[in-house]
Amino acid sequence: MHAGHPLDDKDRMPWLQAIAAKIEWQRHAQQSIVIACSALKRAYRDMLVAGHDDVRIVYLKGSHDLIAGRLARRKGHFMPPALLDSQFDALEEPREDEHPIVVGIDAPVNQIVDGIVAQLRNAGIAP
Repeated sequence: MHAGHPLDDKDRMPWLQAIAAKIEWQRHAQQSIVIACSALKRAYRDMLVAGHDDVRIVYLKGSHDLIAGRLARRKGHFMPPALLDSQFDALEEPREDEHPIVVGIDAPVNQIVDGIVAQLRNAGIAP
């Protein structure tokens, strides 16, 4: 991505497998964890959730324009703004049967976090 080339499924697979293994390790240790990643496709999220009711996807939803503006202001990030279109092209928004927590990113960060925590509590996942 740093070189300006979008990742494909083959590129993403080792990374997704490592994240899935970490989730399993944390579950067996009965420890909570928050992982941030762009699991753009349903198949990726299915691999990470692995059918566990105590693993949730939080979908931070934002418009192309909003995200493009934020990318343009970032300095020194590995993903160049030119790859945003490829990210949106690959995106399969979570569907209701995935039980996602959907949060708009157009609010201040503290409100976004509070909204996520409240929804996790309502789902019986967070204390």
